Amino acid sequence: MSEQRIRVGIIGAGGWARYGHIPALQTLPEFDVTAISARRKESAQKAAEKFGIPHAYSDPHELINDPKVDLVAVVTPSPEHAPFVRAAIEAGKDVYSEWPLTTRTTDSEDLLALAESKGVRHLVGLQRRLGPANRYARDLLAQGYVGEVRAARISVGVDAFTPVMPGAVAWTFDVANFTHVLSIYGGHFLDVLFQLVGPPEELTALTAIQFPELTVAETGETVRSAKPDEVMAIGTLARGGLFSVQLEGGQKYPTGLQIDITGTDGVLRITNNRAFENTEDNTLHGVNTAGGNEGTLTVLPVPEQYRTLPANSLDESVQDLAHLYAAYARDKTHGTTEATTFADALTQHHLIDRIQRSSEKFPA
Repeated sequence: MSEQRIRVGIIGAGGWARYGHIPALQTLPEFDVTAISARRKESAQKAAEKFGIPHAYSDPHELINDPKVDLVAVVTPSPEHAPFVRAAIEAGKDVYSEWPLTTRTTDSEDLLALAESKGVRHLVGLQRRLGPANRYARDLLAQGYVGEVRAARISVGVDAFTPVMPGAVAWTFDVANFTHVLSIYGGHFLDVLFQLVGPPEELTALTAIQFPELTVAETGETVRSAKPDEVMAIGTLARGGLFSVQLEGGQKYPTGLQIDITGTDGVLRITNNRAFENTEDNTLHGVNTAGGNEGTLTVLPVPEQYRTLPANSLDESVQDLAHLYAAYARDKTHGTTEATTFADALTQHHLIDRIQRSSEKFPA
């Protein structure tokens, strides 16, 4: 094992760890996955055996304090993020947290302050902005592809967060656990939108609870829901122009992702039939005054220089995560700030808070 490699310990052996984090990290030559922990030792051992991970723990604090771990990745349900992230920072380890960083803005503020005071590197799983198509779109806009932005529109429609869900995820029924359409899909995709066109300025929002009763599939047990499953927002952009947002969960026929950015000189469209766990990268369409295509949107192939990962067969959603880890490795080597951090997480917390406060003025 090369001493130059970043040794990663993963807290959590669930589906996203096995489908996402471990394959992403094992694709990258800068990393070694050296430890994994789970609530049950057998689960940790099973994952360790499957992926060739040397150490398995049932106690996450043993993993955090393992001297063979440089970076602690917290890949657990959202209510567990704060204590494990805090413990990793206190141990002087670099730390990754899934989005949402915590279930409360104040807790995320505290963790960012603690990480900065301890001088550890921190990153958060807002990886969508690092996908090749999204990075290419960002560069096109910076180069003036659409001219001055007039409007930006985003629509995200998913089949997640239906009114009937398995008992294994019934913990998400509690709105206090901050795992719903606005927090998860809003967090991920509004991060993409506003890193493309700049931050919002004025904002007005509506949210709705269209599934007022949630049911555990196996037992039929029902609870009243306080979680938004439909969100709409409009406002102004700090750099000029307007924006609109629609987020919808529990769709029977998912509409996926669509972003339209219109400007004085052109249009850029970003689409994906699957908003999440997508097998293919986003597709870009565009037209501009210099294109000579008489106003017709055409596909803009993503140049190969944006596809910087080693050859692999991972789904694109997992490759996005690999791009985030690779960016962290570059930041660590060169002192750059490409990877999304707790500061980016806090920006999303504050934005979601603004949406929720605005929607309270206009109850659905």
